[in-house]
Amino acid sequence: MVNWLTLAVPFAYLGVLLGSLATFSSLYRKRKARKSLSLEPWFPPHTQRDIYFSLLHLDPSASNDASKNPNGKKLPSSVPDSVLKSALLRRAIEDIKRVMALRTQKGALAMLLQRGSVGDDLWQRFLRAEKEMEDEVRDVVAEANAYVPGWGQTIFQSANEMLNNAIFRERMEKQQAKLEEEKQWWEKRKEGYMKELDVEAEKKEEVVEEAGEKKPATAASTTTSEEGSGVPTPATKTPESSGAPPSVAGSDDDAVLVEADEQNAGKK
Repeated sequence: MVNWLTLAVPFAYLGVLLGSLATFSSLYRKRKARKSLSLEPWFPPHTQRDIYFSLLHLDPSASNDASKNPNGKKLPSSVPDSVLKSALLRRAIEDIKRVMALRTQKGALAMLLQRGSVGDDLWQRFLRAEKEMEDEVRDVVAEANAYVPGWGQTIFQSANEMLNNAIFRERMEKQQAKLEEEKQWWEKRKEGYMKELDVEAEKKEEVVEEAGEKKPATAASTTTSEEGSGVPTPATKTPESSGAPPSVAGSDDDAVLVEADEQNAGKK
């Protein structure tokens, strides 16, 4: 005969064990969800999303749930579609910024978590932000497809181009703002260089003037020394200075000799 009491004890034990595990799991999940909700958000409030929903709900007949519309299109709204599309693009641009921030921060945060430098609360905040951004991207794609079929595939590409253009303009404005400062700095440097050149030119002129004054003084001192020495300069006697040409002097001597010979001959 089967002893039902003996069989009931293990089944009761299993039931109590499974029930306690289910209760613990349920309490743990609720506590974890409550704790995650109490954590500080990773990003600040999504202003562009709030603006879009504010514009969308200005007309009570407008709804952002495309499933409520039989044709899958947006219901008419008092706000023009161009304004709503622009607001949706702004929302997509902000989503791109946040997704890029999450991608750049994930690697460093995971490394810090492995080393124990950060707590599990920070990692939970990051995971919750990732989950929120995934839902946000899907919502933006659905909104874009509700306006124009297939726009959801290219809306983020257009938003990325707009973001790059805005970054480029911001950099250009910064450079333009620095332009005046650079001009003023260069003018000051230029004035300093011109002053240095003027000083060097004045020094060169002074050196040239001093050299010009020294040359006449040196010549005058040389002349004075020659006059004060009293040594006459020897004069060279030339035939011109002797008073008679050399041919005339020779003829007179010959005449004297001829007269002397004639006198001697008469005596004989």
